[in-house]
Amino acid sequence: MKITGYRCLRTFHDWGRPVGDVNGVIGSGVTEVPVVLLETDEGITGVGTGSVHDIDRLFPAIEGEDPRAVGSLYDMMLAQVFKAGHSGATFGGIGTLDMALWDLKSKIAGEPLWRLLGARDRFVAGYASGLEIALDDEELAVFYVSMADRGFTSGKLKGGRDVDTDIRRLGIMGDALGRNTPRPALMLDANESWNLKQAVRYVSAVEDKLDLTWIEEPLRRWDAAGHALLSRSVRAAVATGENLTGLEQFAPLFDHSAVDIVQTGSVWGITHFLRVAYAAHSRNLPVSPVGMTANPAVAHAAASVPNHLSAEVQDLGSPFGIAIDQEFADGGVVLGDTPGNGLTVDEAAIVADQRSASWLSTEGPHVRSPRAGLRLVADPPVLPAGLVD
Repeated sequence: MKITGYRCLRTFHDWGRPVGDVNGVIGSGVTEVPVVLLETDEGITGVGTGSVHDIDRLFPAIEGEDPRAVGSLYDMMLAQVFKAGHSGATFGGIGTLDMALWDLKSKIAGEPLWRLLGARDRFVAGYASGLEIALDDEELAVFYVSMADRGFTSGKLKGGRDVDTDIRRLGIMGDALGRNTPRPALMLDANESWNLKQAVRYVSAVEDKLDLTWIEEPLRRWDAAGHALLSRSVRAAVATGENLTGLEQFAPLFDHSAVDIVQTGSVWGITHFLRVAYAAHSRNLPVSPVGMTANPAVAHAAASVPNHLSAEVQDLGSPFGIAIDQEFADGGVVLGDTPGNGLTVDEAAIVADQRSASWLSTEGPHVRSPRAGLRLVADPPVLPAGLVD
């Protein structure tokens, strides 16, 4: 079997609510989902989601190759962009092709990906995370009650701007999830919005009121020394790594003992997750993938590694035109038996219903706030409609 070509599609995910974080919000709740269909000479097609950036430069590295040689093809894609580098958005293109290659490999074997990767159990433990910073308190409670209905016992709040607000909203989240456990795990995600001293003061203030399980991305992703100092200064675990594009970028975090929960962005693909997971395992660290709405196939990989802790479940729906063979129950993801990564694409429906839905709007969460880490006080609270300051 040989790889012969590819097709790119763009569909969308309708979250049904505004989504975002401290850096910005997508008010429409509609975001784009790029799709790559990887073709072979035997008519089997691999499906990948996440990014189509630099696909045209990357594809020659795998064209004409046997798709079953996934690990080698992954390294060939890295080599293809050796001079320009694979960091940043290019790594997303590698991840999407990698996902499609694993889909092909498991379809050829006639097995679901989780079984091909060596998992014994199809269940993947997860935690609820709604990208819910734009929701009011009532809407926040409704979301986490809906996740509690699926058995979730832990949740992650987007915050980082005002400590009193975050303490209150962490309490709302905890109350909703508390129906399933007397001590739900509460996490807070600051999305790289603090400097070190801000992080120490902020987390310490939260910990005066609540038992915080972890603080996520408190500092810039490359600040290994800062993360190490923070981890030693607070009780909460420090979780980071989702925006690192390549195994080599984790070395400073490991060398400085700067990370307690090793995270990978699901959008970066399955091989990346596996390599980071085993590097973390060699240091007795747990691994946790984030953002599986963009790349649900990473759940299959999570099921196969010995140090998986919990995977981020952001939404219970699927992108338009994509069916995913999985269920959400008992506080996690239950993977199906469909050969491959479980994704089925209705290409005709997607082509017939194209919508503009970029994550990269000026006010969106993928654009860093210009004053992040440079505020002495929190921004004034947003008042309810009809009230004035």
